[in-house]
Amino acid sequence: MYDIILLIVFSSFIVWFLYTKRKNLKREGILYLYKTSWGIKLINYVGTKYKRTLKVLSYISIGIGYILMIGIIYLFAQIIYLYAAFPGIVRAIKIPPIMPLIPYLPSIFKLDFLPPFYFTYWIVILAIIAVTHEFAHGIFAKRYNIGIKSTGFGFLGPFLAAFVELDEKKMVKEKKFKQLAILSAGTFANVLTSILFFFIIWWFFSMSFTPSGVIFDTYPYSIININDIISVGNTALNSPTYEDVLNNIEGEEFNKIEVDSGSYKINKAYLEMQKVQNAELFQQGKLILYDDAPAINAGLDGVIMEINGVKITDVEKLGKELEKYAPGDEIKIKVKNDEEILEHLIVLGKTPANPSKAWLGVGFIDRQGRGILSKTYILLASFKKEHVYYEPKFEVSLFIYNLLWWVILISISVALVNMLPAGIFDGGRFFYLTVLAFVKNEKTANKISSWATKVFLILILLLMIFWGISFI
Repeated sequence: MYDIILLIVFSSFIVWFLYTKRKNLKREGILYLYKTSWGIKLINYVGTKYKRTLKVLSYISIGIGYILMIGIIYLFAQIIYLYAAFPGIVRAIKIPPIMPLIPYLPSIFKLDFLPPFYFTYWIVILAIIAVTHEFAHGIFAKRYNIGIKSTGFGFLGPFLAAFVELDEKKMVKEKKFKQLAILSAGTFANVLTSILFFFIIWWFFSMSFTPSGVIFDTYPYSIININDIISVGNTALNSPTYEDVLNNIEGEEFNKIEVDSGSYKINKAYLEMQKVQNAELFQQGKLILYDDAPAINAGLDGVIMEINGVKITDVEKLGKELEKYAPGDEIKIKVKNDEEILEHLIVLGKTPANPSKAWLGVGFIDRQGRGILSKTYILLASFKKEHVYYEPKFEVSLFIYNLLWWVILISISVALVNMLPAGIFDGGRFFYLTVLAFVKNEKTANKISSWATKVFLILILLLMIFWGISFI
């Protein structure tokens, strides 16, 4: 409610501001710019006082610029491959590949894997990222004696942007190194912002959250030959095919499947999904079936918080607590599912590899991925224990944590996107200057840069086409 009130107040202020200041607004393309001199004194002070430091940082900034450019090209290629090869995942993500970050975006598209994105977050993050990005351009420009004409804000409908207007005529005459340093300064500032807020969120999380449960994300499973299946539910099968198994699955609940080696469970949705997501196994006539374990039979789902009144804080604690019991013992498990607290009475089974040991039957997926995205996610979550659920100590803790999380995510995203080798971004001219350094010919460099922009726009179009096709 407070967030919506702030949205209404802020929107009303923008309308009033644009109307009263309409004579001072200047149109440039699709943007309306409001120019001021705010911040120029600070930019000039930093740019002139710390020249030696800024010279050293210029090398780092340019180096990071190239790393980000290579990174976004690789990432862009990965996204295109994902959209082209895995329409099922694209349908699950739902969001279009080209979509401005707007308040309530996760709620609009029902993106459960993202935290809420309030208007409060949007306006705070916009101020942090846009101001630091543009001020960095200005500071490095001043370091190399390029004038700052003005600062200000840009308006594209309800979307805001900050800008620092440089003396472009003087800048294009400067040496390539100076231009590269100025162009990469904004993304360099975004990287520094993300690093700073990473340490802030690490400190804040340790002070404001406490481990309160274990998150399991699968049940134990086995790989079974389809023709080894004896029965599905109460229906006996002889040399069954995939279609025979599928046709005998009843409802959406887990059905019992008997094999010579034991009993297993599967439901129709997971069985249908395997045909696509586990195509290699499927072509070999094999299926992944859940083991007939106590947890799946009891419908255990959510966060395991207690076993017989003993609090479970991590996976090690869960394992040690279960070691106290024997097969056949009944335990009371308290779980949190969404915001609901549930209790299950479960009779422990026998561990398949060690029948004398009690078995609950929950599993944990290893998140140690190999790709850049997986490694980045692991790094960002490195201050948390894997598979542990944390309760906020204070009512406002989660709100602040999500804000800090969004600052980091958007800072990294802006840094990457801004280094795309396309004309509309800083990376466009950065790429042009790099090509020019190799070909030594402005006409050739312009032609190559122009083609890079066209290729990028074509790939954007392809992404949108793949996104649309995935829903057909």
